[in-house]
Amino acid sequence: MSDLIQLRFVLALLTALLVCAAARAIENPAKHRQPDVKSSSALVIDVRDATVLYERNAGVSRPIASLTKLMTALVVLESGQPLDEEIIIEREDRDGTRGAASRLSVGARLTRNELLHLALMASDNRAAYALGRSHPGGKSAFVQAMNAKARALDMSTARFTDPSGLSPDNIASATDISKLVLAAARHAAIREYSTDRRHSVLLAKREVEFRNTNYLVAKSDWDIEAQKTGYTSQAGECLAMKTVIQGRSLVIVLLDSFGKYTRTADARRIRKWLEAQASERMARSAT
Repeated sequence: MSDLIQLRFVLALLTALLVCAAARAIENPAKHRQPDVKSSSALVIDVRDATVLYERNAGVSRPIASLTKLMTALVVLESGQPLDEEIIIEREDRDGTRGAASRLSVGARLTRNELLHLALMASDNRAAYALGRSHPGGKSAFVQAMNAKARALDMSTARFTDPSGLSPDNIASATDISKLVLAAARHAAIREYSTDRRHSVLLAKREVEFRNTNYLVAKSDWDIEAQKTGYTSQAGECLAMKTVIQGRSLVIVLLDSFGKYTRTADARRIRKWLEAQASERMARSAT
């Protein structure tokens, strides 16, 4: 009989311990833990009230590679140049992006709108360079406009030297990139082109298909409003996007990720962390 009483006591104690552990889990939600982000700099902001949900070295200025193209698109759209104007790819566009692959050969004819589409969606460097080169006053005037826009957006750590992002001197912090993402996402063309899965243009009388460099835009479980990827050896893998997770409009910036898939894996880790927070809030409200 005493053995039975002892067994009941042990079971009651274990039950009490489990209840206490569950209570502590509810009292200490996921926000007190951090997502296992691998990127050197990271930032997650709730757009509604500018609350920083997560940050890692967000104020450190780093090379930003093709995230630059968001600024390139802003300057093009806000300059008022006709988007249907035809631009011919020149040797300067090829030489200015030497070492970077492009299917836009010298002599190719595309509208400014098509170049903008390819720069944002497929991250075509020659398209971005041609947009800058064809600006009134040429590339140097375009770069000046890029830096002026950065100052207007209060991007205090940002500096631009070319429209493609190939230069390691194109730098900004994750905090400043978040400002750029929000400004870019106000333009319907940037939202559409940056999230388009694929787009075809006529090159030498042949339809050539280009695809988005961010495979997350094709995933049904992601709701991405605007985005841009980037990579150079100096910048590492980069990703910036405005997205909706658990009904919250967010900006996520990831700089200097290593490995081909780390930036998207980091984005998934951040989303799972936010989803866990939402689940724990629901559990607390139900108690």
